[in-house]
Amino acid sequence: MTMEDSSKVEITKALAALQPLYGKDNVEIITTDGRRVRGQVRSMKNTQALTTPSVKILCANGQVVKIPFPTIAEIKDHNLAE
Repeated sequence: MTMEDSSKVEITKALAALQPLYGKDNVEIITTDGRRVRGQVRSMKNTQALTTPSVKILCANGQVVKIPFPTIAEIKDHNLAE
């Protein structure tokens, strides 16, 4: 999923794209600053008041990376690339 007219993905679009990927391995998220995080979608927080919606990715090395939705530029599902 990529946004053509914006450098970041809208929160509702990011949530819609990530929900079917929940628990799947081999998902890559590219942030607006160019960082690439690849791993398993573990947690999505979007309903708590006064917090920025975010997704947590479990990387292959065991590290959990939290990515705020407003910083997501692109979401790639590498499970389909086989």
